[in-house]
Amino acid sequence: MPSAGLSYDTAVSSGPIPFSGLQKKIILLKPRGFCAGVVRAIDVVKIALDLYGAPIYVRKEIVHNRHVVDELRRAGAVFVEELSEVPEGARVIFSAHGVSPAVRTEAKERRLQVIDATCPLVTKVHLEAVRFAKQGYTIILIGHRDHDEVTGTLGEAPENTILVSDVEDVDRLHIKDPDRIVYLTQTTLSLDETKDIVTRLLERFPKIVGPKTQDICYATENRQLAVKAVAPLCQALLVVGSQNSSNSRRLVEVCQKAGVPAYLLDDSTEIEPEMLEGIDTVAVTAGASAPEHLVEELIDHLRSKGYTDLEEAEIKEEDVRFTLPSDLESFKPRLHRVRA
Repeated sequence: MPSAGLSYDTAVSSGPIPFSGLQKKIILLKPRGFCAGVVRAIDVVKIALDLYGAPIYVRKEIVHNRHVVDELRRAGAVFVEELSEVPEGARVIFSAHGVSPAVRTEAKERRLQVIDATCPLVTKVHLEAVRFAKQGYTIILIGHRDHDEVTGTLGEAPENTILVSDVEDVDRLHIKDPDRIVYLTQTTLSLDETKDIVTRLLERFPKIVGPKTQDICYATENRQLAVKAVAPLCQALLVVGSQNSSNSRRLVEVCQKAGVPAYLLDDSTEIEPEMLEGIDTVAVTAGASAPEHLVEELIDHLRSKGYTDLEEAEIKEEDVRFTLPSDLESFKPRLHRVRA
C-alpha cells in the first residue's frame, strides 16, 4: 500500500481537513497490528504444534484476538481457562499476558511440560514487582482489574501490592509507610489516563518512585500516538481488534477523547451503515493482537463503499523482535514466521 510519509508533527500542525464530500478517503495508520510480543506468542504455539503435534494446550487466550485463537484452535491448539483442564503430564503454553507464581507451582505439581510465551515486557513488570517487594516497598499497580496480565502481576507480591484503576482509587489509598512506595503499570494502558493517575500519586505521595523505564509497551504507545496524530485529519476511526483487547480499546478511547467517533471491530462484518454515514475521510488502525489480513479485508470493504483514495500515514517506524523461549529457539526455521 502506498505511503504518504505523514509525520506526527505534520498531522498535528495541519489541523482539521476540509470535507468536500466529492471523494472518499481512507487514512491507514502505521504502525498498526501485531507487536513483537504477539508475534512471539503466536510463533510459540505454531512451532510447538509443528514440533510436538496436536494437541497442545494453551492456558487462556494466547493473545486477545478471536480470529487468532480460532485459527490456532483449528491447527490443534486446545485453549483452557485453568490448568485443571489439562491432562497431567501434558504440554501447556502460558499466554503472552503472563501468569502468577501460583500457576507455575500448580503446573509443576501436575508435572506439566510448560512452554512460556509471556511477553518479555510483561516479564519485566513481574521482575520489578518481585524486586520492590523484597526491598519492602508498597507497590501501587496501575491497571484494569481482572485483566489476565494484572492478575499475573498481582500474584508476584500479593501482600505488597495494591491495584488502582483511576484517580479516585488513588484518593482512597491509605499507605502504612509513604516513604517506601513505588508504582508499576499494566503494559497496555492509555498513556493519558496513566499520566493522570501518576500525577495524582505524586501529589499524594511525593516520595513515590517508578520503574527506570516506563512499563507501558512501545507498541501500545506508538499506536496511541498515531491515533492522536491522525484524529484531526479524519471524521471517524475504525479499530480492528477484539472487545477483550485492552490496547485496542484504549485506541478507541484516545480517539473519542480527541472528539472523533471511533469504533472497535472484530472484522469488516461488524461495520454498521451508520458508522460511515456522512463520513468522507475514515482512518483505520489495528490493535497489537489483530492480524493484518483483517485490516486488508476492512480496506476492501471500504473501497466497495466508495472509499477509493488510500493514504498510509506512518507515524513512527517499528523494528522490534523478541527471541523465542530457549527450548524453541533452535526450531524456528521450521516455521514460516509472520512478522509485525
